[in-house]
Amino acid sequence: MKALRIIHGRLTLADIPPPRSGTEALIRVVRSGICNTDLEIIRGYADFRGTIGHEFVGVVETAIDRADLVGKRVVGEINAGCGVCKLCLSGDTRHCPQRTVLGIHGRDGCHAEFLTLPSQNLLEVPANVSDNEAVFVEPLAAASGITEQVEIGPDASVAVIGDGKLGLLCAMAIGLKSKNVTLVGRHRSKLDIAESAGIKGILSPDADKLGREFDIVVEASGSESGFETALDLVKPRGKIVLKSTFHGTPTWQASRVVVDEITVIGSRCGRFALALELLADKKVNVESLISEEFSLADGIKAIDRASQKGVLKVLLTMNS
Repeated sequence: MKALRIIHGRLTLADIPPPRSGTEALIRVVRSGICNTDLEIIRGYADFRGTIGHEFVGVVETAIDRADLVGKRVVGEINAGCGVCKLCLSGDTRHCPQRTVLGIHGRDGCHAEFLTLPSQNLLEVPANVSDNEAVFVEPLAAASGITEQVEIGPDASVAVIGDGKLGLLCAMAIGLKSKNVTLVGRHRSKLDIAESAGIKGILSPDADKLGREFDIVVEASGSESGFETALDLVKPRGKIVLKSTFHGTPTWQASRVVVDEITVIGSRCGRFALALELLADKKVNVESLISEEFSLADGIKAIDRASQKGVLKVLLTMNS
């Protein structure tokens, strides 16, 4: 099969044997989505080697412990836990110390014709959710996961920094909770997408006019400067939620966090079931975030396109 892989530190479209499922389910990938984490992994983030990608929709080919899933369209939670630690036994594999993560840590990903995952990671896709929409389950879950750690009421004032794919999804998801959400970004066309969903859009050069008026600021820009902007916008004793992952070591003014008693919260993965529900109920329009589609055979070109400024979601369609 074909797969987009990091080999000897370089991205390669490789021909490799299909994975052996063993005790896991074998999934034929139908479509996958390129995200900023993929681009950072190519630059060296997480020191990953293997097949990249973690956003997908596919069809179950085999599942020895879940025969009912065979032939069904599914998406898959990306964290596979050990199954025996306290976190796994509590039903949350996202922080299992021994976890593997699809296309990110210790496990081949989804920019390939086939992949394997534990069957308990799989969720059937409702019939009214298209393949293109289903690819967004993972990033929409990550965006919605903010509300697991931060309470957001209808009157909370929230700013989201970054108008890329994740920033837009964060703004849309939070906009279902609060009527006071502002997206700060560099592209008028992207801010227009947010405004069509009822989110206020502000260009980055005008962010200093907003003042320190926000109870919560979500940093989703994927840049080191985003944290500095968050500090400029959050109220004293407010909360900053960090969503960005990028290759490198950021610098920031710890004294500002201490003096203003700001709470800084990391937020990574969310629950897929909630994201599927939002998509099935048509509460979030993810189709507006798709820029282009490529075949897996043109995967290198797709990655190059996804790396260009202003581009939103680039999808890969498999040929199997």
